[in-house]
Amino acid sequence: MDDPLQFQNVLIGSAIAGYGLMEFVSRRYQNTVNASSNDHWLDVLVFISVVAVSQPLAIFTTGWVGQQWFAQWQGVLADWPWWGMVALLLLGDDLTQYWWHRLSHSPLLWPLHRAHHSAQYMSVRMTFRNNFFYYLMMPGLWIAGSLIFLGIGPWVYAFYMGAKLTIILGAHCAWRWDEPLYRVKALHPVMWVVERVISTPATHWAHHALTNKDGIGNYTGNFGNMLFFWDVLFGTAHITRKYPEHIGLMDDRIHGQEHWAHQMFFPVLQSRRADSALRPGGVIYDENNPQTSEPAINQALSSAIKSNS
Repeated sequence: MDDPLQFQNVLIGSAIAGYGLMEFVSRRYQNTVNASSNDHWLDVLVFISVVAVSQPLAIFTTGWVGQQWFAQWQGVLADWPWWGMVALLLLGDDLTQYWWHRLSHSPLLWPLHRAHHSAQYMSVRMTFRNNFFYYLMMPGLWIAGSLIFLGIGPWVYAFYMGAKLTIILGAHCAWRWDEPLYRVKALHPVMWVVERVISTPATHWAHHALTNKDGIGNYTGNFGNMLFFWDVLFGTAHITRKYPEHIGLMDDRIHGQEHWAHQMFFPVLQSRRADSALRPGGVIYDENNPQTSEPAINQALSSAIKSNS
């Protein structure tokens, strides 16, 4: 295979197919993924927009701007060793994505990231689920495009993206690949290292938990995408080797799901729900200072338990 882009797509496609197959073989998909038509539209359309719009636009635009105004810098990194190029990508892409993700849990940017947490299931199908503008504004895409212009080798980038997305897809997968490995005593030291270096289902499922109050959930941390090491380094890591019982957003359990178009295209399209982060002045649910009554929360949890039983 002579085309690095084609090679990258084969790697990513193989990872999606492999994890998807394991979801079905293990019956985790059939037993845990209760997706609505609203979820289908959001999962599929956001994936298409990332592949067809956001990433190509960032790479094309940074390349065009570079050639117009910074042509003298084109290819200056071409003689760097591959490991140096990978280090730059880890800092320029994965580290900045950690901070972008972390900032996206702030009131200002939460509406652009909320869609990712509105899924009440974990699966490879919802890995890319986010607001359309979340990806357009993601610094890592634009920095990666700039690094490619500066000479990061296309094959290095292809291998990097293939490895990164294999890890990220695995962290979202309904089939929890790390779970059986925790049961093997001889692997405990290995898994101690693994779970502090890369994102695993246990650490990333905790980030998607419905609540932090069970001692497992950590939606206010565990922000790492490929490298969980950033969470360890910056003090946002929570490692339990357990998985939250419920996934999703409490306000959706109480009030019902937001329409997929509002989740994907806010602020162009805005919610009509009174209690919503997807409208100006809307309320962002906080379980430490809830805007809803305890009976409503208990009712929502009761519904969640019934739907998963």
